[in-house]
Amino acid sequence: MRAGAPRVFASAAGSSSPPWHRASRILGVLILSVTLFFGGCFSYSFTGTSIPEGVNTIYIPFFADQSTSGIADLSDQLNRFLVNRFVNQTRLQLANSRGEADAILEGQITSYSNRPFSVTSDEETDQNQVTISVRATYQYTSEDQPEWNQQFSGSSTYDPNENPIEGEQTAAAEALEQVVNNMFNDAVSDW
Repeated sequence: MRAGAPRVFASAAGSSSPPWHRASRILGVLILSVTLFFGGCFSYSFTGTSIPEGVNTIYIPFFADQSTSGIADLSDQLNRFLVNRFVNQTRLQLANSRGEADAILEGQITSYSNRPFSVTSDEETDQNQVTISVRATYQYTSEDQPEWNQQFSGSSTYDPNENPIEGEQTAAAEALEQVVNNMFNDAVSDW
């Protein structure tokens, strides 16, 4: 072979791959398998696999609205968001009573405010902020003490000069979603 000429690997039949090519194929398949395995584990863990063994049900009683919100279905919205997050996005089943539950999440809406957030140069409000606070307790029924008992708050802004009623309702829903996400994150950080 001449100096500087490329080497060509070929078998007598001309169909076999060189040894380095087969090794790189095996390595590629191995990397792909490991990636899929760990990728599946990570995505599956976000759907509830880190929930403690033996915790299969959660009871979420109605969160009463103790605020003066004036929004008729605030409690209903909060409970829908909670059930969606804790039941529909994990492996937990919704229990119908405390006696059937492995975990209990309960509380109440404690405050609601709708205040000016920003003012224009003409001293007119161009953004209002809705803030909602919820006191909640999360406890495993097998334990004497709750995992946590704390206040959660969420807020969102809207333009009161455009459709003010719909704007306030949308901001309230966004604030509630923040509250629910914070509750969920605090609950799963212990799982």
